[in-house]
Amino acid sequence: MLLNLPNLLSLLRIAIIPLLVVTFYLPFDWARPLTAVLFGIAGLTDWLDGYLARKWEQTSRMGAFLDPVADKLIVAAVLVLLVADAGSLWVTIPALIIISREITISALREWMAEVGQRSKVAVSYLGKVKTTTQIIALLLLLFQQSLFGLPVYTLGIIMLYVAAALTLWSMIDYLRAAFTEPEKNPS
Repeated sequence: MLLNLPNLLSLLRIAIIPLLVVTFYLPFDWARPLTAVLFGIAGLTDWLDGYLARKWEQTSRMGAFLDPVADKLIVAAVLVLLVADAGSLWVTIPALIIISREITISALREWMAEVGQRSKVAVSYLGKVKTTTQIIALLLLLFQQSLFGLPVYTLGIIMLYVAAALTLWSMIDYLRAAFTEPEKNPS
């Protein structure tokens, strides 16, 4: 395994997961905001590891594997925490959509790599928008408390539904790209 800073940042995201779980369940008023801050740091490392890997030309197969795994693990962990805490259909449905999409697209990418078509399902701009929306939604839901009179949790629920819609849209785009035959060049 190539240990460079971008890969270490991906590993840091994975290492933050147990800390998120512990802080989420602490019996203090500041526990949820602290959990949100930790998740925010993890979200920044998601952006930073890719940026540094490209800027420093430290992209690697290990990094290409670690980065999406770290993203999916931390998002799934936070969604499970939020579903367990809310005990609500309104949180469970978008969480199931998001987790199901991640499993589906991971399997699709693996299959496409096996058939030599990995580039057909490369990360798209829509996928990046979806990830950013998910991170914002989860930050708001983790923070939970109103801030400057803003109903943070309600805004988080709204953003979670926006993220779920973007999740479905991006999944459809990836599936369409994977299963669409390239047009033949008439000559």
